[in-house]
Amino acid sequence: MSRQIILVTGPARSGKSEWAEHLAALSGKSVIYVATAQTNPNDLEWQARIEKHILRRPSDWTTLHVPIKLSATLDAATAADCLLIDSLGTWLANLLEQEDSTWQETLQAVLHSLRQASSDVILVAEEAGWGVVPAYPIGRTFRDRLGMLVRQIGAIADPVYLVTGGYVLNLSQLGTPLTIAQQS
Repeated sequence: MSRQIILVTGPARSGKSEWAEHLAALSGKSVIYVATAQTNPNDLEWQARIEKHILRRPSDWTTLHVPIKLSATLDAATAADCLLIDSLGTWLANLLEQEDSTWQETLQAVLHSLRQASSDVILVAEEAGWGVVPAYPIGRTFRDRLGMLVRQIGAIADPVYLVTGGYVLNLSQLGTPLTIAQQS
């Protein structure tokens, strides 16, 4: 099975979505943009952010709005497709109220679907753990779950890119991956 799993991660406003879009355009496949954001017509600033992303995408790309059911979307894609999932942090935020056991089931289902995917998959993820520990439990839950999600997808993906300060770094070439035993 010839397919590629790519992870693009980095801080806010670093250009990670633009880099992921560039990679998707280079794939030569039918690009399906998987938008995980939920729209809110009462939040004009959020709507403006979404619109900026929409305007940047080529008109021949298909857009799917998938705020929750990421596994099913991965399972349905074909080898002719390139899924661009933007973003994991937003998807996680949509599921943040899940109990730990339910979250673990959801996470394992997505990881399984990702490993079995026949399409190319480019995933965009935020880096939320570079700052202070959040003062509230829900913030700590988000940060910890996102960190582990990105780490586990990073173990599957090749390449893994870090976009920061206006530069793209290929971590797969520059770094040394941790083994699964070290990730506990």
